Amino acid sequence: MRTGKELILATKPYAADSTAKSWWCVLSTAFLLAASVIGTFPHFAGTDFDLTGRIICSIFSGLLVLRLFVIYHDQQHHAILSKSRVAEGFMRIFGILALSPSSIWRASHNYHHKHNSKLRSTHIGSYPVMTKAEYLKSSKKTRFQYLFMRHPLTILFGYLFVFLWGMCIYPFFNQPKEHYDCLVASVIHLALAVLLTWFFGWTALVLTLILPHFIASAIGAYLFYAQHNFPGVSFYDRAGWAYEKAALESSSFLKTNPVTAWFTANIGYHHIHHLNHRIPFYRLPEALKKVPELAKPKTTSLHPLDIIRCLRLKVWDVEAQQMVSLRNLHRS
Repeated sequence: MRTGKELILATKPYAADSTAKSWWCVLSTAFLLAASVIGTFPHFAGTDFDLTGRIICSIFSGLLVLRLFVIYHDQQHHAILSKSRVAEGFMRIFGILALSPSSIWRASHNYHHKHNSKLRSTHIGSYPVMTKAEYLKSSKKTRFQYLFMRHPLTILFGYLFVFLWGMCIYPFFNQPKEHYDCLVASVIHLALAVLLTWFFGWTALVLTLILPHFIASAIGAYLFYAQHNFPGVSFYDRAGWAYEKAALESSSFLKTNPVTAWFTANIGYHHIHHLNHRIPFYRLPEALKKVPELAKPKTTSLHPLDIIRCLRLKVWDVEAQQMVSLRNLHRS
């Protein structure tokens, strides 16, 4: 069984971008998204949907924003279209519209990849993780802040807490020079909300802007969570950490059906993505089949029971070497 650098090198043949396929994925998704957004407007651009049809288009828009966001995530990793200035410009615009500007996304997400599952670094680019000892010694204020960031409602309302605040407003006020595009994203989002309401009414505001963002952000925020907070996950201090070990033992394989896999652009193959982030999303299934060492990952799913099992996990028990719930923490 290959390990370490040898295993990473075994994935290298799949870290090859097909320019035509990548552009097809980008343009076809963007076209479907544009069409569904148009369908959310009342009597606009030739559409004449009733409210039910507009709601369906709004939901579809949210799912397509999610897919395009994962494709954006791949492009920011230089897994696809790394040499295309057109793709870079298009994705920068999308990042602003999706409330995940390129400057903060690359900074936080690249750090997350380099420090995945390190106990002292989990709060950057992912959800924070405290050990049982740290949690028990912390103040009520610290516990509240920690549990708030990991709370299911915070994840559900990721539109407000994770993206609008965490990826736009806070980074700009914290480092305005480095993250000026976060201000641009916030201003454009507010301007779009005002214009939609002024010209098309509050239903357009809800169906064209709020609901799609809410859907994409809620699913995206949960995917961020479940990829590194699941039964069987491992966390390490600096002494026990290794890049490939963190990828395989601290990143989940999210089991999905083909439709869900399409809308999430294979982000469920997260253990492979963390092992080699240069593999395009459409080649991750191929790598899973061809590299035997990747075939038995730690798994979770979007089944309600699996979601509940993940959301219950709160702190890392160093002695038990597992994430535990608050109920188990207080029992111990």
